[in-house]
Amino acid sequence: MTDAQNLNNIHTFHEQLKERLHQCIIGYDDLMDLLTIAFLSDGALLMEGVPGTAKTTLCKFFAQNIGGKFGRLQGAVDILPMDVIGVQKYHQDKNTFTFSEGPVFSNLFLVDEINRMTPKAQGALLEALAERQVTIDNKTIHLPEPFIVIATQNPYEMEGTFNLIESQKDRFTLSYRIKHLDVEDEVSVLRKGMGSGLDLNTYIFDAPLISDPTEILKMQETVRSIYASDDILSYIGDLVEATRHHNDVRLGISTRGSLALLRSAMACAAIYGRDYVIPDDVKYIAPFAFAHRIILKRESALGGVSIEKIIAEILGTVPVR
Repeated sequence: MTDAQNLNNIHTFHEQLKERLHQCIIGYDDLMDLLTIAFLSDGALLMEGVPGTAKTTLCKFFAQNIGGKFGRLQGAVDILPMDVIGVQKYHQDKNTFTFSEGPVFSNLFLVDEINRMTPKAQGALLEALAERQVTIDNKTIHLPEPFIVIATQNPYEMEGTFNLIESQKDRFTLSYRIKHLDVEDEVSVLRKGMGSGLDLNTYIFDAPLISDPTEILKMQETVRSIYASDDILSYIGDLVEATRHHNDVRLGISTRGSLALLRSAMACAAIYGRDYVIPDDVKYIAPFAFAHRIILKRESALGGVSIEKIIAEILGTVPVR
């Protein structure tokens, strides 16, 4: 299959996926794009929003259309690392141990309300997110391919939440902050809610859009072949450098963050059927790749400076090469 055909398949898949998602989900166009981009770039997506904003519903509906094994973990304060990774079970009659896999051993792994888990339980995900493997009893076990993580979290000020540590957030490729719907979309949801329009069981399709996980790997390989010019690479470098030297920023974007921006921009180009990255791809992705990685100086945070405003300022002042 030619590169043009592969790109056309990716574009068609994305359009069909959004069409299916919109049958049940109202709004959230950007989030639907980011789900596909994280999926194609072999990444992970972190979503933040108050309860009741369809975060979990969207993820479950997305999973229904993707082939492979689906795993889900509901965050809670009593979750232990073994609830994530799995546990070694001892069989006394045979004097042997067998490993019982946790939900992380899946192709699409949904962690619902991740910041209701204690830091110890959150730490069990660090190795999985960064290296696609876990270690138990000094034995390294590789996770299935592909491996995509989608996590939801509630705002930190809500009761019963634990802040994600910086190294944990940095391992998420993209983040998205869900806002409440506008009045028009809210009324559309109410209309659907009068019947069974919000019940996922009413949306039964003949087959998922992607039934074989190897198809996902082929799509990801196509995305890795998308061309990014030296000017694009330099532009990304300039944006990253600007975050590191901004007067209000204590911690700017890491090298992992710059790679996340590049790979996501390549996936963004692919869903529009292009085999090359343009500056608009980078500008579109940058807020979602930067927002969860930038840490403000204490005095700036207390003074009401927002990370979103800083990112917009950087995008508006750093010239495109």
